[in-house]
Amino acid sequence: MTRVAAVDCGTNSLRLLIADVDIARAELTDVVRRMEVVRLGQGVDQTGRLAPEALARTAGVLRDYAEVITACAARTVRMVATSATRDASNAAEFSGQVKEILGVAPDVVTGAQEAALSFAGATAELATAGGGPYLVTDIGGGSTEFVIGAAARPGEPAERAVHGISVNIGCVRMTERHLRGDPPSRPEVLAATADIDAALDQVSGAIPVRQARTLIGLAGSVTTVAGIAMGLPGYDADRIHHARISAADVHAVTEDLLAQTRAQRAAIGVMHPGRVDVIGAGALVLDRIMQQFGFSQVLVSEHDILDGIAWSLAGTHPAGQ
Repeated sequence: MTRVAAVDCGTNSLRLLIADVDIARAELTDVVRRMEVVRLGQGVDQTGRLAPEALARTAGVLRDYAEVITACAARTVRMVATSATRDASNAAEFSGQVKEILGVAPDVVTGAQEAALSFAGATAELATAGGGPYLVTDIGGGSTEFVIGAAARPGEPAERAVHGISVNIGCVRMTERHLRGDPPSRPEVLAATADIDAALDQVSGAIPVRQARTLIGLAGSVTTVAGIAMGLPGYDADRIHHARISAADVHAVTEDLLAQTRAQRAAIGVMHPGRVDVIGAGALVLDRIMQQFGFSQVLVSEHDILDGIAWSLAGTHPAGQ
């Protein structure tokens, strides 16, 4: 049993998982799981730089996480930074800030590494469930990752993730680029749709998406859409994890979100305040994935890149390191 601390720093959110990993039993047990919206990628698509206020917000949450990691006596720590940091010209400033606070520099992973970690986290518990090959899609703030392969138990060879690609159609990026109205105008939605579809054409040209039998959807946009489709009065991770949501329900929720004002979205019971501005774009990405690739339903997972980072700290799933 090894206690590890995994930190995932995306374009929109900063998340912490402290977990006990039992390699022999292939079990990962949560000790602490937290998420804060810091919007590190604020404006990166336009400026190419991490904004000073975004760096300050992120540093504040990291200091809080560092205290939790110390209190829980985690043996090892790994922080993975993804799309916004890959795109930023001042990433070195961010890296120095992280090292000062956490004691370790962030791993600024490639899109392929990010995808492999997401696949490992999402499929570790599905190795004996059937349903593969799986297409795992992780809708982030700046980018969306796709990996197709068969699940493997932690510690088994990592070649189960056989194809992966990352494309720049995250919920923050699409909102900043296209969906500026309140609610977005029809031309804005059409422009975002065209941008997403062009990226999905890249995906289908690079990996054999139609070989997948099951679509697994990860991250906050997907889980929020699922909670809305399920009619939950508040966010309930246990009920959302491994829920199956139909393409028709995803499309209906997407249409509703894109027609609502910010105030209407903020009043939805399952909505995290930090997702109110970007959930329409995130839902649209999921909707277009299902429409373009012909999936009738999505298997929603609360286990994602954060869990993949934790497994990597225990010496498993080396492809994601």
